[in-house]
Amino acid sequence: MSEIAPLLEIRGGARVLGGAVPTTLVTDIDLAVMPGEFVSITGPSGSGKSSLLYLLGLLDLPTRGEVFVQGRATSRLDEDARAAIRLSNLGFVFQFHFLLPEFTLLDNVMLPMRALRKLDEKAAHQRALDLLSQLGLADHANKTPDKISGGQRQRVAIARALANNPSVILADEPTGNLDTASSEQVLHIFRELADTSIDGGKTRAIVIVTHDLDLAAKTDRRIHVVDGRIVPLQEPAHV
Repeated sequence: MSEIAPLLEIRGGARVLGGAVPTTLVTDIDLAVMPGEFVSITGPSGSGKSSLLYLLGLLDLPTRGEVFVQGRATSRLDEDARAAIRLSNLGFVFQFHFLLPEFTLLDNVMLPMRALRKLDEKAAHQRALDLLSQLGLADHANKTPDKISGGQRQRVAIARALANNPSVILADEPTGNLDTASSEQVLHIFRELADTSIDGGKTRAIVIVTHDLDLAAKTDRRIHVVDGRIVPLQEPAHV
């Protein structure tokens, strides 16, 4: 039986900003995310949580170390190749949903599919409708983002993140602007996504940065970051 490989991994990762006084955002990071895992990243403000997420999502380059997406090293790739990996393998959900206000919800969800160009317009339209329906938003498909609630906008952002059927969803404070009920709904959606098989058996992973320790406690594994390093959870976990 072959060993299950990580969907996403960083080895010896560090990100240092240059300047007269260099600033270390994260350092000595080793982390592997396995299929089906729901992982939370916690830590104090300014501890490097989002910096780590941006490295994992290929939105930033490590100063040292390597990031692997489904076993493929990425740090030496050019930006076009890295963008192609992001588009095909990674989905993103942010605290501020970043939906395009002039587009309908349906068009917002179709944007990644149009960029990837694997589906024709008819198939992309149907997939977008199916995703909105799965998230309880089918009746709002032709509305613009300003016509729905904050919780609904975040669900649209999740649908958009799922558009190209990525193996990993990366979320930065996805419940930060939501009320308790909407936060619970988003958490439930992420839990279901981690538990649902795709592509004939492969299971995606979810990685979220959060200040919400109650939310973090409901994930499979919690990674705590302090001063840019992963530290054991038995240390005081102030957020």
